[in-house]
Amino acid sequence: MQIHTLDKAQLINEVQLGNNLNHAVEGGRRADFALMLAMLSPDHLETIPVDALPKPGKTEPELRAYFELQDPQPLSTTEHCYDNGAAQAKAFHSSGIADARLLHELQPTALNFPPQGTKGMPEEVYHNLSGHERRMLPPKEDATIKASPQDLYLSLIHAKRFAEMYQTA
Repeated sequence: MQIHTLDKAQLINEVQLGNNLNHAVEGGRRADFALMLAMLSPDHLETIPVDALPKPGKTEPELRAYFELQDPQPLSTTEHCYDNGAAQAKAFHSSGIADARLLHELQPTALNFPPQGTKGMPEEVYHNLSGHERRMLPPKEDATIKASPQDLYLSLIHAKRFAEMYQTA
């Protein structure tokens, strides 16, 4: 019976002690301070404050649709970025900076134009490689296999015939 009352008397955090813990430190009452610390719960899951999770709000695409905003500026190039960039350059040369800014706000171009055809490497590194080293690089895109079951069957027959020829020789 006494064990259950001790379980109920256990404190979860120091806020429940009020100013008693501070007064014990200031007064030099080590026994009271030690007793109050011993009464605190050792379970860290009880002492960690847990707030209720906020209700999920609207996502960014929902808010963009609600406020009728355009898509955000892309981080990397798409197929339309080069055309948009050329139109902005033409507008700048023909009409000035105001038209170029207007076109940029209406159709934003990408923030990053990575080099193309360098297999994901920086240009200075790729162009510093020899032709042999460039050929040895793995392709950046996965090459899809253009084979049919008939072609596979024929290639298996050829492989079998070559294996038979080299085993007997």
